[in-house]
This record gives sequence, C-alpha cells and structure tokens, in this order.
Amino acid sequence: MAPRVVVVEADGGSRGNPGPAGYGAVVRDPESGEVLAERSESLGTATNNVAEYQGLIAGLTAAAELGVAEVDVRMDSKLVVEQMCGRWQIKHPGLRPLAAQAAGLVGRFAAVRFTWIPREQNRHADALANAAMDAAAGRPPATTAPATSTATSAKTTGTDPATAPASWEPRPSFTATRLILVRHGETAYTEQRRYSGRGDVPLSERGRAQVRATAARVAALAPSVAAVLSSPLSRCTQTAAAIASALGDVPVRTEDDLIECDFGEWEGRTFTEVRQQWPGEMDAWLASPRIAPPGGESFTAVAERTNRALTGLIGAYPGETVVVVSHVSPIKLALRDALAAGDDFLHRLFLDAAGISVLDRWPDGGVAVRTVNDTAHLAKIV
Repeated sequence: MAPRVVVVEADGGSRGNPGPAGYGAVVRDPESGEVLAERSESLGTATNNVAEYQGLIAGLTAAAELGVAEVDVRMDSKLVVEQMCGRWQIKHPGLRPLAAQAAGLVGRFAAVRFTWIPREQNRHADALANAAMDAAAGRPPATTAPATSTATSAKTTGTDPATAPASWEPRPSFTATRLILVRHGETAYTEQRRYSGRGDVPLSERGRAQVRATAARVAALAPSVAAVLSSPLSRCTQTAAAIASALGDVPVRTEDDLIECDFGEWEGRTFTEVRQQWPGEMDAWLASPRIAPPGGESFTAVAERTNRALTGLIGAYPGETVVVVSHVSPIKLALRDALAAGDDFLHRLFLDAAGISVLDRWPDGGVAVRTVNDTAHLAKIV
C-alpha cells in the first residue's frame, strides 16, 4: 500500500542547451527513503528547462498512479520550483504548456509542496537524467560513476544510476499552516458604507447574527484549530470570541498588527463625502497603495504589518490551522499578495462582513488560496 505522502525528486538536462536531452524522476517513501517508482526518458533535442519540466511531469504522473494524497517535490531547478510556486513569471512560451500540464497534475492531489535542493542532494534523479541524455546522444551507458560526479554539473556529465552515490537524505516533511481569514460582522458603519478604521464601532444586531452563523461555519470547516487571533477592536474580538466558543473554547489572542487601516480624516465618512471634500487626495489614494489618507495610514504600511503577523503564525503554528479575525484592508492585502495580484485588486475585490477566506502558507514561501469571501453561511440572515 502506498503511503499517503511521497517525495518526488526530479531532474532533466541537455548537452548543449539545446542538445541531446533527457529527464529522470524518483518517487520515494518519505520515512524510509524506499524507491517506489522511477521514470526516465530521452527527449531528442531540447533545452535544460524543457527537460526539467518533463522530469517534474513524469514524477507527478508516477505519484498519481500510486494513488497518494500529498507530494513533496524536490528539484535542483530553481526556475521550475519558483515558477510552480507562482513567484516567478513563465516568460518563455515553450515552457507555458509544460507548466500548465504540471499544474493540472498538481490539482489531482490534496497538496503539493515544492522545495529547491542542491544538486548533490538530487543525485538519483540526476543520474537517471544523465543516462537518458547519453541515450539521446547515442552514447553507450556508463559502467562506473565518475569520481568527481558530485562536483560536476549533472547537465554535462554521464553517471550510471546503478553506481551513483545514494542521494536520499531524510528531511522534515513540511506542512502548510492553514489560515482561515474572517472579516468581522456588520456594524452601523458597515451598513452605511462608511470608512471604518481605528474607531471602535460595535457589532450591530445583524452583525451579531452573522457572527453566530460564521462561528458555526468555521467549526464545520476546521474542527481542530490551534488558535484564534483577532484585531484588538471590539467588532473583531466579539467575532473571535463566538468562533472560539464554537470550536470548544480555543484560546483567543489579540494582535495589534491585524487592526484596520487608519483612515485618518476620512474616518466615519462615506465615499461620496470624501470625494466631495478631498477629490485630489482621493485620486492619489486610489492610484497608489503608498499614499495615505490625510492623517492616516497607507495600504503599503498595512501590508507590511499584516504580512509580519501572518508570517509569525507560520513559525508559531507550523502545519496547524489558525483562525484570523480582521478587517477588509488586512484581509484584502493578504489575498492580493497570496494571489500575486496587482494593486488594482484592492479596489476590485469585495469582501462581505463575516465572509470567510482560506489560504495555506508553507515555510518556504509557497501559498495556495483555497477560498475567497465565502458567504454561504449568511444566506438565511436578513
């Protein structure tokens, strides 16, 4: 029986870039290091990057055939790892179809984590890839591994998989921290569409009803929660307390960095009122997150402290689920960064009061957005 989680090591290369190319992939048990599957193939003439993507695709395909739920991918290709994590753009048109194919395979698993490793820790896949490159170049397979194989580029030398040094080194299996982001329930300002920043406006009657429904929804989504963190403002602490109670009295901790943006002189005013009294300032604010309202705080500053708070959670609660109760601006900024979206995203995304968003964050910076602004639990509240 295959384990629930496997490790995929993959590599690829070419002699000449482009040149005779091939890839190798290994699927391992994460505890014992036992090889569960191997894949390698010559590709004819191709580039290093094409071969590396083909190695990833072969490894993910082999893992899918084993029926596993989660995969830890380890590659010495920084480009493939960063592109699959969404941190680097895929600029070369020849790689986009391969990245799309790999992404389709990723979607077949409950979770896939990507980690860059040094080439010396990827020797088995490297050796398979080099044997495939030898075949593509019409060379006979090597019978002994070069003494300097660990110090020589796997993209240009041949090694024999049967005699290559063992590459397996047990490593921690990193798991994502799941963040359930909850916007507080409605207040009088929410209903009137007024800017509500640092003013401590309490929940309205409708807001309290929303909070009860949200607490039940969160408890259904995540019966096991390590902690509930909240902005210090009462509309959030009341929401957080209801959620913690529904979860079985999970501890609630307030975090100042989760507080709403300071809207300065715009506090308590509607968009129309601000537009009439501060037209130039409003235009500048809408055009750039670095601009603050008069006497207030910029979205850039809010993003810095929000990211600081969420990054701290990754270290404090690795692999666990945490509920974060905050406001529109911090949650929008967290989602903007998670989705690698532009600044226009901040003014185009609508977040309802008591809406729920879910994202996973890994220690290496990887992120997966699961849900944005789920409000199904509020359907019966009038």
